[in-house]
Amino acid sequence: MRLLFLLACLPVCAADLAVLQTGARLRADRIEKTATQYILHSADGRIELPLDAVESIEHIDDPAPAAAVVPSAAAKPAVALTPKQLVDEAALRHGLPPAIVQALASTESAYQQKAVSSKGAIGVMQLMPSTAQALHADPHNLAENIDAGTRLLRELLLKYQNDPNPVRRALAAYNAGEGAVQRYQGVPPYRETQQYVEKVIQRYYQQPGTR
Repeated sequence: MRLLFLLACLPVCAADLAVLQTGARLRADRIEKTATQYILHSADGRIELPLDAVESIEHIDDPAPAAAVVPSAAAKPAVALTPKQLVDEAALRHGLPPAIVQALASTESAYQQKAVSSKGAIGVMQLMPSTAQALHADPHNLAENIDAGTRLLRELLLKYQNDPNPVRRALAAYNAGEGAVQRYQGVPPYRETQQYVEKVIQRYYQQPGTR
């Protein structure tokens, strides 16, 4: 299953920057360009980005004339990113294909920042307050909510990577909790959770480039 390619490593601080089309800036020890992608190398692993996801590469150790830097910074006002753009940024930052995080966010809340479930889950990624606290995130802050939910998904994918049906287990744990997955040794027999898992996977495959 192509979903198994979701597992990847986080980038760390380094000498080069990949500036994404969304405005996000990813650090790496070394950035390699191939015919189809940029590969960001760091001490903890690598991230592969399609060429069209990257606006430019900056070598932050190279000295730049002050006159060239200051006007550029002044000419670009900060632009608020949409939830979908923030999802893409968080996915790339944490080494996940944006398509799976987009599928999860769409299923969880349809990207609604003010969404609150009957159980108290908050925001785009539908974080429970206790989960957000454990992830050191403010669930009412759009960027923090999306980043925390993406980190949680990555942690779950890594946790179940050696188990049968690891992606389904990770999605089930995101929805119903790790205890339920442990108890039933897989996707629990809850209709809501089973429908949720299949809906996320279906939406993942509906996105361009995932088949």
